[in-house]
Amino acid sequence: MSQEKVDRYKEQKKNRKAILAKKKRNAFLTKCGCGLVVVLLAAWLGYSAVDSYYAKANSETVYADVTALDEYTSTVAAE
Repeated sequence: MSQEKVDRYKEQKKNRKAILAKKKRNAFLTKCGCGLVVVLLAAWLGYSAVDSYYAKANSETVYADVTALDEYTSTVAAE
């Protein structure tokens, strides 16, 4: 049992640089992935806010006076 522990320790010591590099790389990729998700969520939230603002700003009812058009069509139809 003791020899197994010694062998395992030697194996870990031999691969320590590779193991640490892998851990650092995984931590970096995790941070980049989380950062990307946060940026995308913020962009989506901003786009939604601006879109809803412009939708409310352009929702006014437009009234048009079409009496002149009605008179014109009635005179054309009478001829």
